[in-house]
Amino acid sequence: MAEVKLFGGWGSPFSRRIEVALKLKGVEYEFIEEDIYKKKSPLLLKYNPVHKKVHVLLHNGKPICESVVILEYIDETWEGPSILPKDPYERAMVRFWVKFLDEKCLPAMWQACCSIGEEQEKAKEEATEFLKILEGTLSGKKFFGGDILDARFPAIAAAAAAAAAAASVK
Repeated sequence: MAEVKLFGGWGSPFSRRIEVALKLKGVEYEFIEEDIYKKKSPLLLKYNPVHKKVHVLLHNGKPICESVVILEYIDETWEGPSILPKDPYERAMVRFWVKFLDEKCLPAMWQACCSIGEEQEKAKEEATEFLKILEGTLSGKKFFGGDILDARFPAIAAAAAAAAAAASVK
C-alpha cells in the first residue's frame, strides 16, 4: 500500500480541496497538522524547502507541493472519478477559476474576517463582488463546472462559507 501524507492546516480551504480529492479517489492518507502561524516543523521545511509552507503531499517519500499541482498529481496518479475535466478547454477553465479563487476571493474574504472598521467594510464589498462573479458562472448548473463535481468545488464551498460569515451574504 502506498504511503500518503498531507501536510496542511485544519482551517485551510487549500487543505480541504486536497482532502476532498483524495477522498473522491478513495486514497487513504495521514493528515499532518502544521501550525501555519508559528514555527514551521522540520519535516515541512525538509519537504518544501523552496516555499517553506503548506501544502505538501508526500507520496511514498516523494513530496509534491502547492495545492493545484497536488490536485493534478492526485488526478493523474490514482484511479477513480476524475477531478479535472478531460476536455482541454474545460481543464483550462478549472485552472482559471481556481486561480481566481486563490488570488482574489480568498484573500478578500480573509481580509474581511481579519480587519476592522473601514478596511473591513471595503474587504466585505470586494468579497461580495467576487462572490457575485462566481454566482454568475453557475447560471442554473448543479455544480460550478456544470453537472459534475470537479476540483473547483472544495475551494468554492469553503470560500462561500467564509464569505457568508464575513460579508453577511447568504
